[in-house]
Amino acid sequence: MEKPFVVCHMFTSVNGKIDGEFMGCPDGVLARTKYGDLRDDYHCEAMLYGTVTMAGGFSDGLAGNLPVSTAHYPKGTWVAPSEVKRYVVAVDPKGTLGWDSPYMEKQGRPKAHVIEALTEQVSEDYLTYLRQRGVSYVVAGKKQLDCAQLLHELKTRFGIERLMIAGGGYVNGSFLQAGMIDEVSVVLAPVADGNTRSVSAFECHDFMTTQAAVGLALLEVQRINGDGLWLRYAPKNKA
Repeated sequence: MEKPFVVCHMFTSVNGKIDGEFMGCPDGVLARTKYGDLRDDYHCEAMLYGTVTMAGGFSDGLAGNLPVSTAHYPKGTWVAPSEVKRYVVAVDPKGTLGWDSPYMEKQGRPKAHVIEALTEQVSEDYLTYLRQRGVSYVVAGKKQLDCAQLLHELKTRFGIERLMIAGGGYVNGSFLQAGMIDEVSVVLAPVADGNTRSVSAFECHDFMTTQAAVGLALLEVQRINGDGLWLRYAPKNKA
């Protein structure tokens, strides 16, 4: 199956948290800077995030109640015209995120064309909403996202060769369980955060039928300024 090379690149506390108070701790500043530098070094054409991460500061809120559409579009892949060959992929199974533009230019990052990753639960109203705004989409899976189908469409229809997954925990866990991740990159901040409300780098939904532990082979360890570490792994079926 054709698919992009997929790296999951995360910034975590010592105990594996990916959000919470440790994100603003002065002891983690240098590690967080290194995390951002490494993100650019991977030279990925596309970044992929989960619904919660996107809604938390990347999308234009939520779409809300949409006008009833009389159009009927096939629930497959739609490639909208794009001025750029950089992409941000929003995992949004039911179609809830709001978009004022087909491009995202936030947090000092290069302009990227938005691709919605949907399931067959998405409404005709939402597909119409995306087409009216020039937002591309891929419908992959019935009720759960079909990670393999999505990646195949991203490679063959959009020409994406390298893709970075950067959260949240359930998205990371879904792609790892599906055997779709080629490399795991973790920048470890020298901070411990006992916040029980925060999620870890890899989580499993209760409805997932497969929740087995995934073995990793160590590729590299680097000590970074400020007592942090950069860890590179390959899932053992990819090593």
